[in-house]
Amino acid sequence: MLEPQGTLFFLLLIVAFGALVIWLVLTKQVVFRVLAACLAFIPAMVFGIAAVNKYYDYYQTWGALFSDLSGQAQSIPHLSAASLKRDGSLRQQISSTNAGLDAQFGALFSTTVTGPRSHITRQVYVYLPPQYFAKAYANYRFPAIELLHGAPGQPATWVNVMNVIPIYLNLLAEHKASPAVLVMPDTDGGLQYSLQCLNDPHGLQDMTFVGQEVPNWAAANLRVQRPGLMWGIAGYSEGGFCAANIGLQDAHRFGYVGVESGYFAPDASQVPTGGRAGGKPHDINVFAHDKRLLEINTPDEYIQNVPVGVPQFFLAAGADDLSDVQNAEYFRQLLLLRVADVPPVDIVSGGGHQAMVWRSGLTPMLEWMTAGLSWQVQHFAAAEAGKQPTAHHAHSARKANDLAPKTAHTAVPRATV
Repeated sequence: MLEPQGTLFFLLLIVAFGALVIWLVLTKQVVFRVLAACLAFIPAMVFGIAAVNKYYDYYQTWGALFSDLSGQAQSIPHLSAASLKRDGSLRQQISSTNAGLDAQFGALFSTTVTGPRSHITRQVYVYLPPQYFAKAYANYRFPAIELLHGAPGQPATWVNVMNVIPIYLNLLAEHKASPAVLVMPDTDGGLQYSLQCLNDPHGLQDMTFVGQEVPNWAAANLRVQRPGLMWGIAGYSEGGFCAANIGLQDAHRFGYVGVESGYFAPDASQVPTGGRAGGKPHDINVFAHDKRLLEINTPDEYIQNVPVGVPQFFLAAGADDLSDVQNAEYFRQLLLLRVADVPPVDIVSGGGHQAMVWRSGLTPMLEWMTAGLSWQVQHFAAAEAGKQPTAHHAHSARKANDLAPKTAHTAVPRATV
């Protein structure tokens, strides 16, 4: 009841505001009237912020709010990239878990990745599914999914707000999804920025970092496949634009793309002054003087001129945001000119451009994407061995697109384990 979206919390704010207004009216001394007026502003401001939070269904607990705004959940171990290369060091460094818990729940940790070309250094969250620690998978290289947050946002948002891990664990337990490693990079370098994963011709090379260097780091340091058909990329809002843009431009590095409430043409970017984190953000049109680069980085335009293959796409939007729905439907029609089988847009009823929609869309997206990724791994292994994929994985491939709901469904606030 006292959580950020709780009714009691809102009632307490109203009571506090009312009491201060009464004090303001009844007190005779000017100093106390000024004090009451200033104090009344606090619950009024908090009420407004809480109302916005409740509308977007963003922070559901105080812990989630604190962890997300602080940028680092204290319970998540931070590992150095060098330590991941030492055989057997991973489990030793995740001090908050043990082998039994790893095998039951998987393991989540953060690390710092530096791009050799972009020279960008940012935090990356990694989730290893329970199968990563199972003996049966000891020699298995997992497919991977890169998850991109919106703006403002950061990797911890996938854990604290999107609840991606309990949602994914539920699907794995119910055998509705296949195991994959989740890689969640910081795409903006700060809550005040909105870089949209673009390579600024005169500044930060964010697309290079997100689309190339982070997957390359994961393939070099974790037991995952090299970037290609066995990698997926997905995001919501700004992250959805990033996923669509990177997925089209780097189709040889990603076989599957998930876009939730995304858009398909870049907005003005909020970038740091001087191109370095910590600077005051200012809005710029990254491609203001380069029409060719603008067209390439506009998925609605580029999809019509992609020279070679196009990855598989999953599209989702909240029914209450007509712009998001129309954008997704229009992009799907463009996809159908290049890809024969594109799942219908997953229309989530009961919400618009909101976290509740994105959480709800995660379930069908993960079902669809992991089925396709798993089949790609099996197909590649079978091709190397000169065999055909098993009947189970062939069936998974045929059903991959069917896993996306064909009709609208109601948003589910959160999953439980």
